[in-house]
Amino acid sequence: MSNTSRSILLAIGLSSFLLNFSAPAQSRTTPSAKRKPAPAVAAARAINAEELQGLLKRDGTRPLLVNFWATWCDPCRDEFPDLVKIDGDYRTKGLDFIAITLDDLKDINTEVPKFVRMMRAKMPVYLLNVADPEPAINAVDRSWSGALPATFLYNAKGQVVFKHFGRVNAAELRTAIDKVMSNE
Repeated sequence: MSNTSRSILLAIGLSSFLLNFSAPAQSRTTPSAKRKPAPAVAAARAINAEELQGLLKRDGTRPLLVNFWATWCDPCRDEFPDLVKIDGDYRTKGLDFIAITLDDLKDINTEVPKFVRMMRAKMPVYLLNVADPEPAINAVDRSWSGALPATFLYNAKGQVVFKHFGRVNAAELRTAIDKVMSNE
């Protein structure tokens, strides 16, 4: 067989191979009448360190759960479905919950809302937009290195009553929330 014949057969084989992959990919992205639309999610809002401190202040009425995360953080992505479920279970019981991403500002209208929609999250999402995150990290908790994810539970008076660095155990977090909710 000549080199030209081999080249033609290789080109035909490669074309066939690529066609087999493109058809299923196109069918996956075709809208389906059975698919439920993702719930509307407010866009993430950029905040600075001062605005972060304002969000963390409590007025004495409701406890607050805060999760620091990023779309590029695998443990953050792994724990997020549990946090969405916790938000759904406790919001009507009087728990406020905010998610603060440490993604780049360029991702505020792309990766961040895409991930939040995919997770079907309904809690407010903020993007911490600071040149130097160290002062903001220290304002939240001096023992926190800034590693993600990080979860903090504040009572209604604004005191941290639970904190966890790394992927949080949902059952452990629920226990802490139940305790703070029963004390309020």
